[in-house]
Amino acid sequence: MRVLDRYLLAEWLKALGLAVGATLAVLLLEDMYSNLGDLLADGAHPREVFYYYRLLLPGFLPAVLPMSQLVALLFAVGNLHRHQEITAMRAAGLSLWRIARPLWIGGAVLAALLGWINAAVVPASVKDARTFRDDLHLAAQRRAHPDTDAGIVRQLTYDNAPAHRFWLINSFSKQTRHATGILINELDPDGHDVRAIYARDGHFDETANQWVLNQGRVITFNADHSQLRSLPFAAEKTFADLSENPATMLNLRQDARDLSLDELGKTLTEAPTASRAVDSFAVQYYTILSKPLICLLVVGLAVPFAVAGVRASPAVGASKAVGLFFVYYMISGLSTHLGNQHYFPAFAAAFAPIAFMLALSLWLFRRAA
Repeated sequence: MRVLDRYLLAEWLKALGLAVGATLAVLLLEDMYSNLGDLLADGAHPREVFYYYRLLLPGFLPAVLPMSQLVALLFAVGNLHRHQEITAMRAAGLSLWRIARPLWIGGAVLAALLGWINAAVVPASVKDARTFRDDLHLAAQRRAHPDTDAGIVRQLTYDNAPAHRFWLINSFSKQTRHATGILINELDPDGHDVRAIYARDGHFDETANQWVLNQGRVITFNADHSQLRSLPFAAEKTFADLSENPATMLNLRQDARDLSLDELGKTLTEAPTASRAVDSFAVQYYTILSKPLICLLVVGLAVPFAVAGVRASPAVGASKAVGLFFVYYMISGLSTHLGNQHYFPAFAAAFAPIAFMLALSLWLFRRAA
């Protein structure tokens, strides 16, 4: 790597470190303002509060890194241009593409890092922080009201359309993972009854990927839809063909934005039902996968405006770059909404905005060069 490349990277990385630290501090303060009182009200010890925010912190990185990168690039490149260093480089025969080469490489490395964070770090952060917060709140509810139904989900339903199987669970405990009042209705492709299973209670065996039901009845039907037989079972009975995971059923009741990449992928794999609810999970899944490309978009927006905007005022180029960056988020939000409403395929809803803005940023970069 040449001295010039090292110099540009050093200037950018110093600004990036400051921007990341400041943005993370702001987000932590905002979360503390919203949730710290609730944590303390639930009886959290200061050590538990620290542990919760240590779990939560990595989950902020996908939002923090692109914006911090934009601020760092605008500051570093704008500062070099104000001191005529960019002008000197161009006078020496270097094109803007060559000058910005280490920044493009840095953006690609940051994109790869963000992809790894989204795949390996954030899923555990999101899930562990949410689980810790839910467990703390549940424990507080049980201390205050020992007879309460805290942690009990009522009327848990799930429609497994590919298997033509509908579930109704009267109550499900998030803590014990135990279900009571279970009804499973299986239909043929024409919507006629094939089998019905009733059980007083049961649980899902994660290891064997099957349900174990207790004290119930299995009713089967003839081809003419009349009842063929009704067989009761008193002891525990294993149903190897019932593989619907209650975690998937619970995930479908949540906002897709609150789930990690792993949880979204697992939900989409185990819940292939064609519906708008599942569409929102698919859009969020592909949106997370597309986010690393923002790091390349930032380079394409920041460098041309940081160089071209200083002639009149340093703030002019920065404001244009930031404005276009927020235009991307507006387009992305609209595309996400249309994808959730089944107007766009999930993949297109997630990747089309970033592809459009990347093409625009490359055009701006070429014009500035």
